[in-house]
Amino acid sequence: MLNEKEVKELKLFSKTIQMYTMKTIGSLGVGHVGGSLSIADLLAVLYGKEMKFDSKNPEWQERDWLVCSKGHAGPAIYSALALKGYFPESELMTLNRPGTHLPSHCDRNLTTGIDMTTGSLGQGASTAAGVAYGMKLDGRENKAFLILGDGEIQEGQVWEMALFAAQQKLSNLIAFVDYNHVQLDGYTDDICSLGDIKGKFEAFGWFAQDVNGHDVNEIQGAIEKAKSQNVRPSMIVLETEKGHGWSEIAGGINGHCPAVSPEQLKEALAEMQSDYEKIEEGLL
Repeated sequence: MLNEKEVKELKLFSKTIQMYTMKTIGSLGVGHVGGSLSIADLLAVLYGKEMKFDSKNPEWQERDWLVCSKGHAGPAIYSALALKGYFPESELMTLNRPGTHLPSHCDRNLTTGIDMTTGSLGQGASTAAGVAYGMKLDGRENKAFLILGDGEIQEGQVWEMALFAAQQKLSNLIAFVDYNHVQLDGYTDDICSLGDIKGKFEAFGWFAQDVNGHDVNEIQGAIEKAKSQNVRPSMIVLETEKGHGWSEIAGGINGHCPAVSPEQLKEALAEMQSDYEKIEEGLL
C-alpha cells in the first residue's frame, strides 16, 4: 500500500498529466479527450511508481514496456512522457501537425518512449502478448503492461490473445481495461454489452481484479497483486469515467473526440488547477 505522501504525489502527477493533455489537445482544437483523461490515474501510477524505465536511455533492455492498444489516447501518454523527460514539453504543442513527432495515435517510429505503434483496435493486445512472450523466451524479468479500451475488447482479436497468453503462462503480462462505459458512438451497454469483464478473463485462465480506476492506491495495490502471479497473465478492470477531470464532458457520450475551443480549454484548465490545489491542501 502507498503511504499518504506517495498517494498525494501520484494524485498531483495524475492531475498534471490531465492538464498537459488538455493543453496538448487544445493546441490543435480537437482530439480524443475523453479516453485520454480517463487513464491519467493509471499513467500516474505506472510512470510514477511501478514501471522500470530510463528516459535518458529509452531503449534500455531492462525496461518495462507499455503498449497502449487504445492508441487514440496518445496525448495522455505523450504528456506523461514529456513530464518524465523523454522529450521537451514544448513538443506537446505540435500534436498531429505536419512534421510532428506526436501523431494522434501512438507510433514507435516517431515518438521517443513509445514502445509499440497502436491505433487499429485489438492489435495492441496481440503485440503486447508477443512482447511478453519474447521476454519470457529471453529469460528476462521485464513486464509488459497493456492498456485496452472497453469498446476495444469487443474485438475478437483480444480474446484470441487472451487464450494465447493463458496457454503460454505469460505472468509477465499485466493488462488493464479502461472501463469508462462509452465508446465512439454511444454507451457500451447499448452497442455491445461487455457483461462481467473480470469473470470473462478468469474463465480464459487469467488472474483478474476489479478496481476503482481513479484511486491510485487501489490501482497500485492491484498491480502489486498482479506482479505476484507466477503462472497466469493478469487483467485489472479499471472502473473509470470518460472525460474524468473535465465536468463538461465527464461521463457523457459527447466526450470521445470533441472540438475544444479556447474558452473550453481555459475552463477545463481552471477546473483542473482548482482540483490540483485541493489535492495539495489535502481536500481531494
